[in-house]
Amino acid sequence: MRRKGLWGVVLVLSALFVMTATFAGAAEKVYINGIDANFPPFAFVDKSGNPDGFDVKALDWIAKEMGFKVKHQPMDWDGIIPSLKAKKIDIVASGMSITDARKKEVNFTTAYWKIKQVLVGKKDAKITAEQALADGNKIGVQRGTTEAKWIEENLIKKGGKKFELVQYDSAPLAIEDVANGRIIAAAMDDAPALDAAKKKPVKILGGFGMKDEDFGYAVRKEDTEFLKKLNEGLKKLMKSPYWAELKKNYIDK
Repeated sequence: MRRKGLWGVVLVLSALFVMTATFAGAAEKVYINGIDANFPPFAFVDKSGNPDGFDVKALDWIAKEMGFKVKHQPMDWDGIIPSLKAKKIDIVASGMSITDARKKEVNFTTAYWKIKQVLVGKKDAKITAEQALADGNKIGVQRGTTEAKWIEENLIKKGGKKFELVQYDSAPLAIEDVANGRIIAAAMDDAPALDAAKKKPVKILGGFGMKDEDFGYAVRKEDTEFLKKLNEGLKKLMKSPYWAELKKNYIDK
């Protein structure tokens, strides 16, 4: 009887250990944020190799406030939604535009930033945005972006424009070719365009007809509880003094 009782105690203790370990494992889950490592000021990798940017710091704040852990993983932008759906990452907080096409594949948080689409040309260029789109010119764009798709469908296929659309792995690479004169202009969001104009001999030429878009964080369709947590965190962040600090440090500097 004594041996049987002792064995029962061992079983109970073992069960408690398993339960404790399970709860600890659940509490320690780290959400992986897929970022475009070349999309300043929203997401980039700094000189020390660390993820940085407006969205990176914003999500860090939300994670701390809402009680979860997050890790930022740089990856190719054109494969970021397939990676999210395949559970290689858990969220995309990296300047992603909310579109109807993307809504069919993922769920978005409430919008937190409105952007315009612009053309960037050399600083000494004496041309307008419309002139940059003339036949025979080369226009750069980051592949996998909403502007790349819009330009292809609306300016080239429907609009009959005959400029050459050159696709790049990142917006900064397109900016380099603008500065070096390899292409006449590059299409991108206005925030990274303004950031580039502060660092490179380039300037914003103007818009090219694409409507303004909103940024939001993307999650898998089934992750409804995580989405609620993110929306609550975003709401708190945008009401906090840290929101103004983020804008000052990354957008308005």
